[in-house]
Amino acid sequence: MASASHRRSLRRRRTLVVSAAVVAAGVGAGVLVMNANAGTTTVDLYHQTLAAKDGWASSGSGTTGGAKADSAHTFTVSTRAQLVKALGSVSDTTPRIIKVKGTIDANTDASGKKLTCANYASGTGYSLASYLKAYDPATYGRSKLPSGTQEKARAAAQKKQAANIVFKVPANTTIVGVPGTKAGITGGMLQIQKVDNVIVRNLTFSDTEDCFPQWDPTDGSSGNWNSQYDSVTLRGATHVWADHNTFTDAGHFDSTNPKYYGREYQVHDGAMDITKGSDLVTVERNQFTNHDKTMLIGASDTDSTGKLRVTIHHNVWKGIVQRAPLSRLGQIHIYNNVYDTATLNGYALQYSINSRAKAQVVAQNNYWKIPAGQKISKLLSGDGTGSIKGSGNVVNGTTTDLVAAYNAASSKKIKTTVNWTPTLTAGLESSAKNLLTELASTTGAGVLS
Repeated sequence: MASASHRRSLRRRRTLVVSAAVVAAGVGAGVLVMNANAGTTTVDLYHQTLAAKDGWASSGSGTTGGAKADSAHTFTVSTRAQLVKALGSVSDTTPRIIKVKGTIDANTDASGKKLTCANYASGTGYSLASYLKAYDPATYGRSKLPSGTQEKARAAAQKKQAANIVFKVPANTTIVGVPGTKAGITGGMLQIQKVDNVIVRNLTFSDTEDCFPQWDPTDGSSGNWNSQYDSVTLRGATHVWADHNTFTDAGHFDSTNPKYYGREYQVHDGAMDITKGSDLVTVERNQFTNHDKTMLIGASDTDSTGKLRVTIHHNVWKGIVQRAPLSRLGQIHIYNNVYDTATLNGYALQYSINSRAKAQVVAQNNYWKIPAGQKISKLLSGDGTGSIKGSGNVVNGTTTDLVAAYNAASSKKIKTTVNWTPTLTAGLESSAKNLLTELASTTGAGVLS
């Protein structure tokens, strides 16, 4: 039986007595969190499951994560080593609950000693100075990817870092931040790959940084530095619920990145990417802030058909450059989100929502707060094949047809009809006008208590 949904505001939900949900789940008393104001028992965060009809992840068998975990598979972790041990083998599908207490630094060794980019490069033969000399476009050219000694060394160093900072999540897992502990992971990536039934809640993901970006002179007209690692990455994953998390580059903003070959040395990739045929995902009540390429749905124009079904609702996007989200191929429902598009810490908007490669996007009752001079036509993007069926979207308090504004200024028109009708719409609010205030205090990590 699913526990209480997000249909009510967080303040109202805190007054609900829902201990019966724990008993119904068959997991015993668990760890219950008390509301000091109301004096009532609130939701057991660790055993809570996704409510019925709460987005695509509630489809079919629903998303329960590790709700059935026994005591032997319930862990509290505060270090990287403890997290690795608690996750165990990715092939072990035994339900497990992992409670993250405090902030875990992924760039540490088994003893907790801090690791730097120099540690990962050690023994590989890689150095940035040598790499820059080897592939300088003035001598190497711009027609082919780097190859040879320094590129092999870069790949080896990157592989060493990946072995340390990539955490592979098994099926039937719940990972939750312990309230009041500033729970989160810095510098790391949760990899949810080819597994089913995962819950990620109440965590701050910060500064997931690639020490060894690759130069690609063929990327765009001037080349680009491309990095690995998303804070959370879904690759062929199904039934995933991401709730009340914060995603941020805090600790290393892109404005501090140097330029090489005239291009930004980009050390960040996605915040939360959903690719490789991932399906049945609900992303709700998170905060995405201070980031460039934030959420990619579909890795390419041929990623997958009949999958990539994602619900994105009641999130705050602030200081985001692009991909909020970028959608390909799938059926994506985007409702009751807040987009604050003012430049923040150097992160300046390119666009919010991009629909391409025949994506079928329904965008309902979202709120955009834009600064003076910001063009409404720049809030969307597309390649001429994607669709966005929009309704009830508000810009600075005024209901606005975003697709019409975009199409009037662009030769690559966004289509306005889609091939599906959302039905898994728990919590859908009929008006966006109060979202700016409501979501400011009810989204992101550290709110659940």
